[in-house]
Formats: sequence, C-alpha cells, structure tokens
Amino acid sequence: MFSNLDNIRPALKSLVAALREDYPYASVLAVEDAWRRWSVSRQGVSIDASGFGGGTGFVVRVFDGVGCAEYSFNQFSEERIPKIKALISERLAAQNKALGDIDPLPTPFPADEPAALSKRCDYKLDPRELGDEAIIQKLSSIREKALKLDERIMESQLGMAHRAYRKVFISGNRDLDQTYMWTTCSLAMMVSRGQELKYSYQGFSNLGGAEVLDQVESGLEGVARTALDLLDSQPIPPGEYDCVCDPDTTGMIVHEAFGHGVEMDMFVKDRALGREYIDKYVASGLVTMHDGSTVQEAATMAFDDEGTLTGDTVVIDRGVLKTGMCDALSAARLGVKPTGNGRRESYERKAYTRMTNTYFEAGEHSMEEMISSIKYGFLLQQPSSGMEDPKNWGIQCMVSIAREIKDGRLTGKVFSPIVLTGYVPDLLKSVSMMGGDMKLAGGGFCGKGYKEWVKVSDGGPCMKARIRLG
Repeated sequence: MFSNLDNIRPALKSLVAALREDYPYASVLAVEDAWRRWSVSRQGVSIDASGFGGGTGFVVRVFDGVGCAEYSFNQFSEERIPKIKALISERLAAQNKALGDIDPLPTPFPADEPAALSKRCDYKLDPRELGDEAIIQKLSSIREKALKLDERIMESQLGMAHRAYRKVFISGNRDLDQTYMWTTCSLAMMVSRGQELKYSYQGFSNLGGAEVLDQVESGLEGVARTALDLLDSQPIPPGEYDCVCDPDTTGMIVHEAFGHGVEMDMFVKDRALGREYIDKYVASGLVTMHDGSTVQEAATMAFDDEGTLTGDTVVIDRGVLKTGMCDALSAARLGVKPTGNGRRESYERKAYTRMTNTYFEAGEHSMEEMISSIKYGFLLQQPSSGMEDPKNWGIQCMVSIAREIKDGRLTGKVFSPIVLTGYVPDLLKSVSMMGGDMKLAGGGFCGKGYKEWVKVSDGGPCMKARIRLG
C-alpha cells in the first residue's frame, strides 16, 4: 500500500541533509492518501473520491535562528532539491526582511531526539479491494431493511467514508513511517405522522475497513426506535436537572468542555482560561480525562504531523487539571514537552494543537444504578453539536433527546430538542457517578474555529451530573 513513498524515500533523506547544511533543524513530512465516500438514499447513489487529506504531498520545516518556516509542494524528485533549497532561502530572507523592527515570538529549536519506527494498523476488509459495486449493494440492502422496520419510516439514508493514508517523517535524527485507515458510516432515518416529521441519526466508526458495516446493521432498530419516540416529544421546561449522559453525550462534553479549552496553542495566545488552573481542581474526583493513541479508534496514529511520537496524555487526574495537549512549536514556546497533538488538515496547511482520541476514564457504576438514584431528571442521548469558549469556559451543546426519569425509573416521556449549557468547572464538579463501560466514537471531524478539519474521536462511560437544560 502506497509504495510510491518507498521509491522517493532516499531522496527525502537527501533533501533533509541538504537543508541541514544551512539550517540547524530541518524536517520533511511526506503524505500519500486515498479517500472515498459512498451514499444511498431516495435521491439515488453517490460515489465521491474527494475529501479531507489533500492527496499526496510534502511539507518541509526549517528553523533559521529567528523563527520557523515551512514550504509545501506536491511534486518531488532528487533533481528538485537545489530548487527547493533555493526557494526556501529566498522566501525566508524576504519574510525576515518584512518583519522590520518587529521582534518575532522566540521559538527554540524543537527537540530532535533519535527515533525510528514503522507502524501499520490492522483491518479485515479494505473498501478499495471490496469495490464500489459491492459497497453500494451492501448499503442499499441495509437501507431496505431500515425502511421495512415500521410503516412510519419514510426515508433512510446511509453513507460510508474511508480514508487510508501513509505518512513518512524524516529529520536529522528521526525516520518514522505509519500507514493507517479509518472507516465511518452514518445512518439517518426520517419518520412521519400526519404533517409531523422527525429525524434520528447515528454514526459508526473504526480504525480499520469495511467491517464497520456490521455495526450499522446492529444499530438499525435503535435508530428507528429513537426516531419514532421523537414523534411524541415535547419542549423541555428550562432548568437545572440531575442527568445521566449516555457515552456519546459524555464524549461531546469531554470534547467541548475540556478538549478545546486545553489545546495549548491557545495558552501561547492567552486565549484559554485553562492555563491559570494547572494543578487545580476543575472537576469531581471521579473525573480522569485522557487524550492520545493508546486506544484504537479513528484518530489513532503512531506520530503526529510534526514527528512527535504519540502516547497517552492525562489531562485531568481525579479532578485536577494536570496539563494540556500541545504541538511542537507551542511546546517550545511554553517550555514543555509536545504531546503528539500537532496535526494538519493536509500537507498544505499549518500544524495546530488538535485533539485525537479524547475521553473520560471509566468508573464503577452502571447506567441502571444512575437512573435509580435520580428522583427527577433526564437521560440524555444522541448529541448533535457543541461549542465552547476557551477564554471564559462556557459550553453550549445540542442533544436530540432527553428521556424523563421519575422516582428512579424511565417514564417513557421524551423531550426534544435539548440545549445543554453551563460553566465548565461547575458541570464537571457536579459529576457524582461514572459508568464502568467505556465507548468511543470517531464518526466526526473537528475544526479549529471554522476551518482546519481533522478526524477525531471522543467518548467515555455513561455519567451522572447536574446540568442546565433548555
């Protein structure tokens, strides 16, 4: 898979060696990827080969003693090395001249400790080998099963997206190689009763191939049941309630409440309140939060786009904020170690601090125990979107359904749509029970503001907390 990078690997090493004649630090990231999407609906069949990742390309990074500069390109051979070297020198000189009397933000050289690895992820069914026709047939078959579940189901839409990629990172002391693939599916159902229409959705994901389709088939009845339940939903009276969050809702809270707030490039820019709370309690003692690649989900990788090896970053340890997630440049400016979170939307884009697999650690309670402990409250399910203000720690999230709990039992009454709001530390300090079973989901992408999209996953166990709903 992606053998082209093997052919040019010696030339990439020559490029780094040539650049190091002029610069104390030089590296190159080479990317080769394949992306494809399939969908079936009432409108017909769609197959799309475009998507995130940017295709095959290269990005060089150098440090010149003043700052860092990068240059990306999509064609490379050994013969091009002198031209690339001259172009970087010319543009870097022009950039430094343009600074005039402005002192750039000091940026120490990144640590370039020796490392070498070659990593490939496991999979069962490569969608590219399965072929478009077989995938469309499978999606169409699942869609037909969905439509037959209930006469009130008027439409079902299924989609599958797949990315396989190889990345090679070479610097003076590092030679890293990784090949991964992820596959996601989306299932949506629309139901009707008279003039009333309701909609339910679920995503599925894996670090692997088309075997994810097995998850979709097993999820059909759950999506249909939620959509049909929403036909009887009503607006929720605004207020603060005891709530049980399902693992997907827990994941959204993890991502929005503390994920973006501890991306440490925001610490450099003084745009995150989290910088002031390191080694302080920000959550209940039941809350331990991780980010990293020690779990197997869609955002797992062996090294990031700056050549930093990934691992497990404990962001919150039993309620205490210990650290954030950090790219290499921000780490150098803050005087800390990078955590393997420097990620690019594509080889053409800048690396930012970004989440990978972000989750709360499991506890010891069951969902049934949480529900039985509530006098009056709600079970929150099917999150749809969220946003957070890292500067002030406000959070706002959308949840599709809240199931009423009364005297420790689900009543069958449902409310929708739900807006979850609050001050992040207040919400997390109210966590009083954490479930024993953990689940991650990687069906979505995350942007930095409104752009720079990368694949992420999030999750955790079910969780009991006091939450403001409206």
